[in-house]
Amino acid sequence: MNNQQVWFITGASKGLGLELVSQLLRQGHRVAATSRQVDELRRAAGIESDNFLPLAVDLTTETSVGEAIQATISQFRRIDVVVNNAGYGQLGSLEELTDQEARANFEVNVFGMLNVIRQVMPQLRKQQSGHVLNLSSIAGITGNFPGWGIYCATKFAVEGLSESLAAEAAPFGIKVTIVEPGYFRTEFLSSGSLRVPQGQMEAYALVRQSEAVHQEQIRGNQPGDPSKAVAAMIQIAGEPNPPLHLLLGQDAYDTVTLKIKALQADMSQWKALTVATGFAEAVTG
Repeated sequence: MNNQQVWFITGASKGLGLELVSQLLRQGHRVAATSRQVDELRRAAGIESDNFLPLAVDLTTETSVGEAIQATISQFRRIDVVVNNAGYGQLGSLEELTDQEARANFEVNVFGMLNVIRQVMPQLRKQQSGHVLNLSSIAGITGNFPGWGIYCATKFAVEGLSESLAAEAAPFGIKVTIVEPGYFRTEFLSSGSLRVPQGQMEAYALVRQSEAVHQEQIRGNQPGDPSKAVAAMIQIAGEPNPPLHLLLGQDAYDTVTLKIKALQADMSQWKALTVATGFAEAVTG
């Protein structure tokens, strides 16, 4: 097919990553997909094809990431689309979570992504083309979720580094899109993708309530259809002028609209104080 692309996808053994692998292979694209457990990835994908390269990768180890990138280039000669999808959720108030728990979430959600970016950019610059899709979340735009502070912090970091990457990569013909989903019906809220604090404090009733709501009411009832989310991502990767920010889901759109209105309200209310903090201009005759 004339529009066949080579995709490199992290976190591909479940959720949006696995759905992405399935749809891309059905459409005739070539896919390098990574997971911590390559056998699990092969079983989940259920596909044997010359167009499919499953790879065992530890995203927190840059040499492991680099070897996967090189294996992809050796197999497919190029990389057109990079999807930084791997990550997990971390529940718990900021006071409850240990330093180790907080840092572990950053290691995967942020520094794992940075490892991929550092290792793939030389190839994309050499090609003078490419498209990087970084998976963020509505939690990367608004942090008004009790008990999700560290996870939100990782996704806010994804937003910032991705915007900078877009500016840095543009001269080389490389595009960047930050994908910001709302709630989609994947395994994200299951035990394998969501961690809770080892030490919980009774004082944080709002956090416990949030945990209960996510586990008992939201899980299994998320409004977003993963297959449609993936179809949207594939469509964006084929656009000549893709957006920097791609919201997915009505809930994402509504939540971000409220955040923008709240920010504008603060700006308007406190404008006089904001603009009064500069040096007074000398009056000249």
